[in-house]
Parts: sequence; C-alpha cells; structure tokens
Amino acid sequence: MTHPRIHAQTRPNHAAIIMADTGHSLSYGQLESRANQGAHFLRALGLQRGDTIAIWLRNRPEFFELYWAAQRSGLYITPISTALTAAEAGYILCNSGSKLVVGDTDIAAFATLRVASSAARVLALVEWTQARSALPETPIGDESPGFHMVYSSGTTGQPKGIRLPLPDGEATAPHMLAERAAANYGVSADTVYLSPAPLYHTAPLAFCTSCHRLGASVVVLPKFDPEFALAAIERYRISVTQMVPTMFVRLLKLPDETRLGHDVSSLQRVVHAAAPCPVDIKHAMIDWLGPIITEYYGGSEGNGSTAISSEEWLQKPGSVGRANWGTIHICGEDGAELPANQPGSVYFEGGWDFHYLGDPAKTRDSRHPAHPGWSTLGDVGYLDDDGYLFLTDRKSFMIISGGVNIYPQEVENLLITHPRIADAAVIGVPDALMGEAVKAVVQPLDWADATPEFADELMAYCRERLSPIKCPRSVDFDPALPRLDNGKLYKRLLKDRYWAAAGKAI
Repeated sequence: MTHPRIHAQTRPNHAAIIMADTGHSLSYGQLESRANQGAHFLRALGLQRGDTIAIWLRNRPEFFELYWAAQRSGLYITPISTALTAAEAGYILCNSGSKLVVGDTDIAAFATLRVASSAARVLALVEWTQARSALPETPIGDESPGFHMVYSSGTTGQPKGIRLPLPDGEATAPHMLAERAAANYGVSADTVYLSPAPLYHTAPLAFCTSCHRLGASVVVLPKFDPEFALAAIERYRISVTQMVPTMFVRLLKLPDETRLGHDVSSLQRVVHAAAPCPVDIKHAMIDWLGPIITEYYGGSEGNGSTAISSEEWLQKPGSVGRANWGTIHICGEDGAELPANQPGSVYFEGGWDFHYLGDPAKTRDSRHPAHPGWSTLGDVGYLDDDGYLFLTDRKSFMIISGGVNIYPQEVENLLITHPRIADAAVIGVPDALMGEAVKAVVQPLDWADATPEFADELMAYCRERLSPIKCPRSVDFDPALPRLDNGKLYKRLLKDRYWAAAGKAI
C-alpha cells in the first residue's frame, strides 16, 4: 500500500500530519478529501499533466494538501525556500515554467512577488483554501502520477532545476522512494516520523511523502530547535527521524542536563545525510543513542546512493557506505577509472536519468565524457578495498595553494569539534604568492570569543592535529554562517565576499 488514498480507505482517522508545536492534526481521510478538492481546482485553472506548480509555504499541513493534489493531477511540484528573495523565487518560477504559485502572505518576498510576477498565477494560501473548499471531495476523472521537481540549493551558483520524466500508470501506483524507505529504514504504517527540517528541501519532502505512501504519521516541527525536537520525540513517541549533521552538533552542545533530560527511548532509527558528518560528532551520537543511526549519500538528482549502518560505520569511521542503488566509479581528471584508495570524481551508474531544466551544458557537465550513463554530483572521494565510499570534498570547494590541492572538509570537521565553536567554514582566499590561502570563517558559540587571541588559539589547535599545508593561515569570525536548514553551506557567498574585496573574480 503505497499511496495516502489507500490509507484513507483503510484507516481514515489515522493521523497523517501532526504539527509538533500545536498538536493540530490532519487525518488520512481529511488529507484525501482536500487533495481531491485541490485536484479539481487545479483542473479548473487549466493545469494539465506535465505542467508545473510551485509551493511557497512554511511548514504546515497545507503543504501536503497541495502536494498530493498536484501529485494525483500529473503535475511537477516545485517547492520554494521561504528564505529566498522575490527575485530569487522569480528566477525559479520562470525557469521551471510554473503556471501557479501558492504562498504564505507572511513571507515578505511572496508579497513582493504578488505585485511583480507576470510569469505565473499567484495565490495566497487563504485564496487556495477558499477555492478548493467549494469543490467535490471525489477524485478527478483523469488522474495520473506527478512528482516533485526540486531546485538544487545553489551553494556554488544559480540553483538548478532537477527534472525527471513523469511516471506512467495510475496516480496511486507504488513508488520506488517509498519502497526504499520501507526496506532501508523500516518505515511502515506504525511509524511515527519526526520531520525537523523545512519541507521545501528535497530530503524532508521525499521522506515525508514516502511516509504518507506507507501510512505513517508525520510529526512536523515548524522549525528546528534542539530542545524542542527532543521534547517532540518524547511527547509523540517518535520512532524514526531524519536529521543533518548541524542538527547533531546543536543537540550535542546542549547542556547535559537538558539533552539527557528527555526520554528518547522510542527512537528506532535516526537517518542522516545532506552534508559531511565529523567523525567525533557521529561517535558522540552513537554513544548517546546507540547503534540506530543510518547514513546515506545521494542527491536530489537520484543518480544513485550509498548507505551505512552504525555497526558498519564503527568499523569504517568516516565512510558514507557502499552503493545500494547503482554502481560507483571513481575517475581521474582524464576520465579513467582509478584503483581503490585513490581519490577522484564520484560517478554513479544505474540511477535516474535526470537533467537540469533549461541548462544542457550543466547536464552535459554532470555526465562522464566517455560513459554518458554515468553521472556525478561534483563530489570527490575514493573507494576502499571493501567498496566503502569515503568523500573527500566537493570538487568546487577545493583550494589550490602553491600548486597543492587542499580539501577544506577535513579542517571544518576538526574545527566544529572545538567546544567553543558553533559552526565553521574553510575557503580559499586570494594570495599574491600562493594563489590561494586557507582561511577559516568561524561562528563561535559565544560572540565574546570573537577575538584575535581566540583566532590564534584556533590556528594552533589545527596545527597540532593537521598537516601544516592544510591549516588556516587566518581566522575570521561571523555571527551566523550562511548555512541552509538542509545542512549545506553557501560557500559561494563567503568566497564572493573575499574575492570581491580583493577585486578578483572566482
């Protein structure tokens, strides 16, 4: 049973969505009725199979009402980050060809877009709700399956629309993502899943909708707060959740009496991905919660993935696991495959055949020059003798200093373990002699620590533990690094700041 309609028929009163802050819930029966009404409204607006709509909402039940209305109408569904400006959102609307966007009026940029946009019909959520409420609660007559078309986070450039062919068949047909959630993470109709991240990100959206296909209850945090997340786990007896490493860091840096004062014994599986997790942080999480942590590596492109259990990871610290979807190839600059333990570009063979909407050059760049069926997300890593993948960094984040390639992830992983650091980024900045110099930009837990003395202490901390060539030559402080809620860091913004100040282009 892999569609919420099936669960609306068999367990109509079972909670599909629960808001963690208020306890407000939506049953599967209610979700089904509202999704059908929404599908009728989408047809009344003239939207047909293959068209695109955009959702610009905060975490709230209506997000899923819209999603499932569009899914059964054969549409592409593009979520938009609530942190974007009107111009950034306008780019996505135009690039995606969205014919409708539904948004929250308390998002300031949405109000601006309502005035400025001519590319799409713009509806406030209250207008959507009023219109669909008057329509039939029965299915439309021409259902077909739609799917989300998400945009990459744009950490290294303009966000890219990731478009996949729409599936054929019935709207209620099984979907591979839900089947993988059941097989890999044990999600079932008895699962109570906590979604702590914004729903406009791919992983939360895909995981929540997979849970709905499987009949689970999805408990949604309005926004992540470490103590409130623990309280929600205790209150709702959460069995499965998905987090990112920055959430782990924030949880672990709570006072022990706070962190250990909540009953989290209901947790059966904690899934994490999206960004590298420092080895010490993951060790601490396993020590706290036990061997219930599963990591996966993959992208919104769906070109392949890996997975690793806690037990495996303790034998292979730092690995993101072995391929469980597709085949991994590690290739050098010339495209030739490399032997075990030699880092190179990570390619997958056998995943989805994605393309970047309206950008054939980016699509082409993601493919192997000699094997067009192999694709890469731009990451660098190596396979060990047992086929476990270790990621080195993203190729675009590499620093070239004095002709030496330096991957900053290792330095960032070290800095974040310092007890007085909340977050850290390491980038290359212009240097007349070396081409680039290694700089750390650090967010201290206490802004009073943003001093030259602490900067010197951090550089010494690195020199004691890393090769000198990798260590920061300077440390700057920032009260809040530009990190997304999905754990990814907008290094492009940091690099722009320093390279523009030097009058240089990246």
